[in-house]
Amino acid sequence: MTLWFALALMTAAAIFAVLWPLARRTSERRSGTDVAVYRDQLDEIERDRAAGLIEDNEAAGAQVEVSRRLIAAVDAQAPLNASAAASTWRRRVVAVVALVALPIGAAGFYLTVGSPLMPDQPLAPRLAAAGNTQSYDGLIARVETHLEQNPDDGRGWEVIAPIYLRLGRFDDAVKARRNSIRLNGETAQRTAALGEALVLAANGVVTADAKAAFEKAVALDAGDVQARYFLGLAAEQDGKRAQAAEIWRELIAAAPPDAPWRDFVQRALARVSGASTPSAPPGPTEEQVAASSDMSADQRNTMVRGMVARLAQRLQDDGSDVEGWMRLVRSYMVLGEPDKARAAVADARRALAGDQAKLRRLDELIKELKLEG
Repeated sequence: MTLWFALALMTAAAIFAVLWPLARRTSERRSGTDVAVYRDQLDEIERDRAAGLIEDNEAAGAQVEVSRRLIAAVDAQAPLNASAAASTWRRRVVAVVALVALPIGAAGFYLTVGSPLMPDQPLAPRLAAAGNTQSYDGLIARVETHLEQNPDDGRGWEVIAPIYLRLGRFDDAVKARRNSIRLNGETAQRTAALGEALVLAANGVVTADAKAAFEKAVALDAGDVQARYFLGLAAEQDGKRAQAAEIWRELIAAAPPDAPWRDFVQRALARVSGASTPSAPPGPTEEQVAASSDMSADQRNTMVRGMVARLAQRLQDDGSDVEGWMRLVRSYMVLGEPDKARAAVADARRALAGDQAKLRRLDELIKELKLEG
């Protein structure tokens, strides 16, 4: 509606621009004025002769000259009137054309080359349509180029950080989270998100920097679920299973029944509560790895990689646990990392050298998983 109103105003302005010069009056013709002047001159000559101001022969000569001019003025009056009438008629024709032909012509031209029936196209759908025609990598590259040129765009860093996480570019995600906090301000949510990126960058291990970020997030908001969960995970990784269980029990107790993360935390609680002794192997079971497929990518990476990293570290310290080695190899295969599984097999063979029974069990697993070579 606004567009049509604007078009109507533009048409009216165009018509006014055409008609304005035509509406102006032309200068008056001199024909009628000249006749009256010559007649006044004849009367004045007659008065001067009667008063004796001029001689009779001079008066006669002046009358002849003025009379000649009078006749010429009278003869010119008729053609001038006809010319004025013709000019008026032409102006009226041009005015009619401007009033009628100009709007009709403009409308016809628009109907020919325009699209009057096309619906409105707001910006958001047009951007979405454009995004469908471009590769995901291309869009990310455009955002990265924008951030290189505008490094202080806090909104841009906040938007691209979770994308980096989904792509597995954890170091880039850490950088983006730090920039977001620096430019947008420190909040519990942003600080906890930084801690999560640090955990993922460390293959699921809650490092000292990550733990400090989670503690700061809880200080800003005691109810931050993400930070509290990872603090429980940090306690579990430190061997403080009772502390981890307490943190997660409190988290579940305060959670609404329909919280989407409730089941995930309950499984974590069952993991630490079901351990008979703190020295139980910290690596994931096959069921735990398989159950992680129901989680989001970030949650799966956090839980599984954290447990796998702890198991690998424990086996480096004590490589005599064949069950642990077999669990580590299976975990790598479930995660889709066969190269790491082969590397773990090589480490296991070195650690178990001399124990033929354990090596046979390892060989059986290798055949089962088809990891030869």
